Amino acid sequence: MRDVAIIGVGMTRFGKHLERNMKDLVREAVEKVTADAGVSYPEIEAAYMGSGVPGLMTGQEMIKAQVTLAPLGIEGIPMYNVENACASSSTALHLGWNAVASGLYDLALIVGFEKLYDLDKKKSFAALGTAVDVDMFKAYLESFQASRGSSEEIIKEGSGEKRSVFMDMYAYYTRIVMEQYGLTQNHFAKIAVKSHQNGALNPNAQYQEAVTMEQVLKSGDVSFPLTRMMCAPIGDGAAAAIVCSREKAARFTDKPVWIAASVVGSGKLSAGLDDSLTKRLGPRAFQMAGVGPGEIDIIEVHDTTSPSEIITLIELGICPGEEAAKWIDEGRMEIGGKKPVNTSGGLASKGHPIGATGLGQIHEVVHQLRGSAGKRQAGSPRVGMTHNGGGILGVDAAAMALHILKR
Repeated sequence: MRDVAIIGVGMTRFGKHLERNMKDLVREAVEKVTADAGVSYPEIEAAYMGSGVPGLMTGQEMIKAQVTLAPLGIEGIPMYNVENACASSSTALHLGWNAVASGLYDLALIVGFEKLYDLDKKKSFAALGTAVDVDMFKAYLESFQASRGSSEEIIKEGSGEKRSVFMDMYAYYTRIVMEQYGLTQNHFAKIAVKSHQNGALNPNAQYQEAVTMEQVLKSGDVSFPLTRMMCAPIGDGAAAAIVCSREKAARFTDKPVWIAASVVGSGKLSAGLDDSLTKRLGPRAFQMAGVGPGEIDIIEVHDTTSPSEIITLIELGICPGEEAAKWIDEGRMEIGGKKPVNTSGGLASKGHPIGATGLGQIHEVVHQLRGSAGKRQAGSPRVGMTHNGGGILGVDAAAMALHILKR
């Protein structure tokens, strides 16, 4: 397998873009990534397009890559349309990396986009709710509840209408972790404050305003312990990357960022909370990159909710569970801390247009490794990681892609 470099990244601001269609969002991301890489359109040999629910939200169910890239003059090349729930664009990156690493192509464009926001929030929640086994979803949860000897229902009234069904599930799992590691709602509020502080420094973030603990805790109850400011907002956006072989990279940049590991996995119906996809996939990524969890300098994790940030660090072996509260209280995950996490603001502040989320994480880590993250720059990291999950299978994540990048 050949070495593969990321030589360019680009993205739109994530947010509520009712006035913009998916072609416009993709155009902006592609123009930015090609300018960043110094690549002309004719030099692109293949394109991989990640998106989650454009069919449900816009009616464009098929050929998303072709209809968004052809108006730019990118046509005639192989195009691959990738859907893997919230992990769609990171899965597309994995496929592009694999194609270049194997020698099939020398240079490929990877794009992720989503038009998820709608004035009718029920439409957005319904689209998000398809990232489960729609036939067996309730049965799986009831079986899980019974296995724990709990009479508490995971899905509460109003789920799918006032909030995504995933919020109730995340809240239920979070309450279990709170008991296990002595974490409190205040700990999660501190993480949310950090995320919004970082987002305030990110011109591409959906939310760009710092908030206080009090504001987070009083921002509106979603499902205990979650409040509104602890949850990723619904929004639109696009992000892109260009990958190429080592030989090609030398023509375009003297600061390539290398993909040291790219792994994709799927959930298991037999899995419980002690056997999550993150726990199973992490060791594969670390082994491929030749690093241990402690050698990760900076990481962007899939924080659909603020508690997910610390839970993911525990499951990856980066933070010992018994030290989780201490890590939060001491600010270890802040930009100036020992292990900066979600310097972009994360999903909770940067936003979560699902098909663009994975490449949005890549965008941040690439800039951090280049030393070009501006006010968000977290020292001089050499090894960065992204963790991007999607959907639910049983009680496990349905899809996940992990990437480790080095400079």
